[in-house]
Amino acid sequence: MRRLVLITAAVSTGLAGTAAAASAETSAGAGAPVRPAIAWTACPDDDPLLGGALKGLECGTLRVPLDYADPRGKTIKLALTRARATDTRRYDGIVLLNRGGPGGYGRDLPTRFTNPANGLPREISARYDWIGFDPRGVAASEPQIACDPGYLYPGRARPDYVPGNAAEEAAWVKKAKAFADDCGDRYGATLKHITTRNVARDMDAIRAALGQRQTSYFGYSYGTYLGSVYASMFPRNVKRMVLDSVVRPSGVWYADNLDQNEAFQKRAEIFFDWIADWNSVYHLGTTGEQVEAAFRKGREKIKKAPVDGRIGPSEYDDIFLPDGYRNYTWVAHAQALADWVLRDDPSGLRDNFAEPAWLDQNSYAVYTSVECQDAPWPRNWSRWHADHSRQYRQGATFLTWGNAWYNAPCAFWPVKGATPQRIGAGGDGPPILIVQPENDAATPLPGAYEVHRLFPTSRMVLELGGNNHGTSITANRNQCMNGHVSAFLGDGTLPASRKGADAFCKANPAPTPAAVSAAVNASAADDVAVIR
Repeated sequence: MRRLVLITAAVSTGLAGTAAAASAETSAGAGAPVRPAIAWTACPDDDPLLGGALKGLECGTLRVPLDYADPRGKTIKLALTRARATDTRRYDGIVLLNRGGPGGYGRDLPTRFTNPANGLPREISARYDWIGFDPRGVAASEPQIACDPGYLYPGRARPDYVPGNAAEEAAWVKKAKAFADDCGDRYGATLKHITTRNVARDMDAIRAALGQRQTSYFGYSYGTYLGSVYASMFPRNVKRMVLDSVVRPSGVWYADNLDQNEAFQKRAEIFFDWIADWNSVYHLGTTGEQVEAAFRKGREKIKKAPVDGRIGPSEYDDIFLPDGYRNYTWVAHAQALADWVLRDDPSGLRDNFAEPAWLDQNSYAVYTSVECQDAPWPRNWSRWHADHSRQYRQGATFLTWGNAWYNAPCAFWPVKGATPQRIGAGGDGPPILIVQPENDAATPLPGAYEVHRLFPTSRMVLELGGNNHGTSITANRNQCMNGHVSAFLGDGTLPASRKGADAFCKANPAPTPAAVSAAVNASAADDVAVIR
């Protein structure tokens, strides 16, 4: 996202397949001078980047090679946290955690999994050491990167994402190239080491440094791709793995982004239909089409006169983007839309807009570095223009051009994308639980089916009618989905194997304006950083 919740993107054509056993790496740290242990101390009550989010956790650091091909060369620091197991009699090992992105921080995540209100029973969470970490390049880990801050937001309303003519499109292309060039100028050869493969190697170095033969893992969104890569590179080092809201490996990353554009349009229409169902409250129309027309009216109005000179049509799109990720923003955002369109009241828009801070700029720089280098991207802008123009013309108007500019630096990135990691394992692969919302727009449903097929030892639970990206151990509060995760983490129980999805849960009802869920006010710590 434009904030952590909105970290978005996804991507290019890639080749997925079953990884041959010979291609699996046995240890990320083979020959590398990693420390045999991590010194843990109490985290500060007020962390410089995350404030009080780390209170009650232990903090530590681990040095790993910047370049795993040169294990005795330059090293970088990884920042980690731990919530220690309290049931040592039934100790079940470590769980590494990733909220997504790429570029999402992770040191606060252990607090989510040790809080039973989020759906994981205390008797299960107490048996694990929960390990949070900021991936290389992110937040408190090294290298700390951030590029051209004006690209995300120059301190004033940006030009419309949707180019009205060739000159406006060319201006955005120029900005995207300038961002890519700035990253190359600032960080040079360092950038080529900020990749998913290297984060997977870092994870294995953390496992080894903690003295564990195997690690469990829980990843959301992009974190499911990271988990898929880790399970392909180090299949024997996985004890249990949960993948929530799953990336399609064969689409990384350009093709996955195009898929998102169409999926977000369908997801936005679900939001507009919901507002129409509550026309007695919002008065924006009795059909989804009428509500969408009102949304467009509000966009045109703000384009003519940006609010405070800061919120124009592009910022307007960003404000409503979370409604494609989760439904517990719907009540507040529908009210903000009605206030703006019907009463010229921008207070709700102001309340939901914030200029990117350093952490946002850092997340975006890491996002581009990882995605631009994980897989090839079209280097000729004519391909981007043709694909995005076609999608917009065919009705995918909610996200298409905003997504194009979010990922456009990859057309000019100083390091070309590599051949994607081959994803998969055989019949002796690790146990994996896949949990997937049916209507996920950021990581559409085909991705979950694909990963399920590539890992025959996986099982898949589908949330029927699910609208929230990040469906388990989050503010989604689906007891059925949380139950499957709890059973798996508790003793390895997986659903019986069936054709297609192996088990199903019904989604919770949509929110109502009269009974706003407490999840509406969920903190940023409960959000999933998602690819757009």
